[in-house]
Amino acid sequence: MGLRINDTVPDLTVETDQGRFSLHEWIGDSWAILFSHPKDFTPVCTTEFGAVAQLADEWAARGTKVIGVSVDGVEDHKKWKTDIETVGGAKAGFPIIADDGLEVSKAFDMLPAEAYLPDGRTPADSATVRSVFIIGPDKQLKLSMTYPMNVGRNFAEVLRALDGLQTAARENVATPANWVPGQDVVVPVAVSDEDAIAKYGAIETKLPYLRMAKLPG
Repeated sequence: MGLRINDTVPDLTVETDQGRFSLHEWIGDSWAILFSHPKDFTPVCTTEFGAVAQLADEWAARGTKVIGVSVDGVEDHKKWKTDIETVGGAKAGFPIIADDGLEVSKAFDMLPAEAYLPDGRTPADSATVRSVFIIGPDKQLKLSMTYPMNVGRNFAEVLRALDGLQTAARENVATPANWVPGQDVVVPVAVSDEDAIAKYGAIETKLPYLRMAKLPG
């Protein structure tokens, strides 16, 4: 059965270019983003890792750790980071898991249990390892997205989704379509008008089941 929203992510011991550690221990009390790739030294993936590196300050401001996954070995990861930093113009300070045994790819349901890496493989052999997983401090999966080989991921959207998840968890609200920080939020249906007004000062009722409010401060 696949990994679903609110499932606890597998606590694997992973080998990375920054050492060996337990995934749960590495997450600790932080939010975490695990983003996966089918092979080192590939064009789209290199631009994506560069984009993640450029956002280092943004991840840190949100108390969020990032970790890459690629189904190549540690030494390849170390060499690849030179290319990543050249393209991204920023230091790639995050670890990259060496998933050459496909343990992480299978545990996170990116590849079927019977998958293997043939001799002389190409990225097509692990093409579905093109996913993003946002994980909460409780080690539960909060959001996942999977992309095809030929479309680069939008990490501005990953950042926006992270903001929405953190705001919803902290404030017990929901966020509407295209929401960005500072915009109105959705008042949960379970909250009465009276309680919502006491908390937010005012609410806007667009439909009986859709009420909007501004967060305090």
